[in-house]
Amino acid sequence: MEWIADHLAILMFLVLTFIMFIGYPVAFVLGGVALGFGILGIFFDVFRPAQFGSLIPRIWGQAVQNQVLIAVPMFVFMGTILERSGVADELLKALQVLTRRIPGGLAMSVTLMGTIMAATTGIVGASVIMLTLIALPTMLERGYSKELSVGTIASAGTLGILIPPSIMLVIMGDLMTISVGTLFTAAIVPGIIMSSVYLIYIGILATVNPKVAPPLADDAGPQSGQELMRLMLRSFLPPAFLIFVVLGSIFGGFATPTEAGGAGCAGALALAWWNKRLNMKMLTEVIESSALTNALVFFIIFGATLFSFVFRALGGDDLVAELLASVGIDTGWEILIFVMGLVFIMGFFFDWLEICLIVLPIFAPILRDIDFTPHIAANKDFMLWFVVLVAVNLQSAFLTPPFGFALFYMKSTVPPSVTMGHIYRGIIPFVALQMIALAFCIIWPEIILWLPRYFGFLD
Repeated sequence: MEWIADHLAILMFLVLTFIMFIGYPVAFVLGGVALGFGILGIFFDVFRPAQFGSLIPRIWGQAVQNQVLIAVPMFVFMGTILERSGVADELLKALQVLTRRIPGGLAMSVTLMGTIMAATTGIVGASVIMLTLIALPTMLERGYSKELSVGTIASAGTLGILIPPSIMLVIMGDLMTISVGTLFTAAIVPGIIMSSVYLIYIGILATVNPKVAPPLADDAGPQSGQELMRLMLRSFLPPAFLIFVVLGSIFGGFATPTEAGGAGCAGALALAWWNKRLNMKMLTEVIESSALTNALVFFIIFGATLFSFVFRALGGDDLVAELLASVGIDTGWEILIFVMGLVFIMGFFFDWLEICLIVLPIFAPILRDIDFTPHIAANKDFMLWFVVLVAVNLQSAFLTPPFGFALFYMKSTVPPSVTMGHIYRGIIPFVALQMIALAFCIIWPEIILWLPRYFGFLD
């Protein structure tokens, strides 16, 4: 009994994983498992009933008062309009025609859209939901495998955590007293490399196994230059202009992501009218679908907040720390590799904000006093390199089960035919690609430091 009381957090994790694979709704599983183990913790005298009272302030602070999450309903509504009006389907058809001679052209187009949206919003939840609504039906209709489809969408949607403007980089800059502008500049090249690695993988996979990403037939699409131009003018340029307006309004300082999302909704309505699809029946369906999706997303946020709180209250973070602390570390490089491994493993259990608050204050002062020259030309640049390495690593926290928020966002919007098993299998290769990109950034630090030096941020 004493062993069970000391390891309730591990049992909680195992039960969550088992029930989620059965197929129960994620939102109910997260909250239900947390409540159940909270009650068990009371029975074993390792959890106090009064601690449940701390849940409401956490939900209020992390979800209700979170200004970033206000953008989520806007982009859900925008994505639903683009999907129901046929605008998104026509855009992807145009992109697939343009890339029909490239293996995996449609998946590559989705990755490029995700990269653009990352620079548009910097909000993972909004990007994943919008890409799922827009791209998944078309990819499944074209015969793409469910695993490749959901893996491509989830990985492309999480680029928003790295590519500026990134909320995570803003918070990390404040924690480590590093200029946010410098962090933004340093994260651009790693973000582009991450996107490029995805594109290369999709191209190789589609070449080796065409069944997972069937190519478009040569006789499909326009057969003349005039037809191609008409397709571009009708299907490609209008939504591309909408994305440009949303992106430009943020970069130009005219609007916040939330305001830009509102402008995007207005633009999506205009495009639906242009396609002669805007009517009361379609608008009613869009509003109902958006409301249900938003309710489920925020229900998941509440459940995830409760799960994280109970897991930590039962000593889950201490168990993880004790498990990893048993690994002996001596040199600076061993400490750095240990921290990278710690961040990756903690991504299975915690949100990126909690990882930042736990890892950075503990290990950054230790690593700051270690000389990493000549690997880094000037050791004063180490902290910038280290923080961006953590940011690259933390992208995997949105994808790794069972606590990857991107997986929860996606599950709330996919059709019933796509199970959590499909999603888990689909993200495995993309998590491996993220680790490869992280290795590139560790081996060649100039990937991170070159651009800040070029613009004089590190003089």
